[in-house]
Amino acid sequence: MNPFLMAGSAIVVVALVFYSIGVITEQRKRLVTNFVLTFISLGLFCDLTGTICMIIGAQKIITLHGLIGYSALIGMLVDIVLLYRFKKSRLQTPSRALHLYTRVAYLWWVVAFVSGCALAMMH
Repeated sequence: MNPFLMAGSAIVVVALVFYSIGVITEQRKRLVTNFVLTFISLGLFCDLTGTICMIIGAQKIITLHGLIGYSALIGMLVDIVLLYRFKKSRLQTPSRALHLYTRVAYLWWVVAFVSGCALAMMH
């Protein structure tokens, strides 16, 4: 396997851990804390880094999995921007819409992750 793909895959697994800690904490406590923002930000950084590694190592940039992955990355980017904006407003509890968006963006990201795992196992 291409070393860039291997590195990207490993980094994306770390992103899964960071995203999971941040999102699950937000979902259970219904609070946007510095802890939540830190872990989702770390997840986004690892996700972006892993995606760049995979793009470098891939033979094709535009694939079905790539489109799913890019959209999931954009979804999490939008989520972190919304969460930071919410935190800046100094409100305590996120709106139902923001709380739901965080969950949907994360679940879409997990779909992209699982599809990538399935593709890797098929090769």
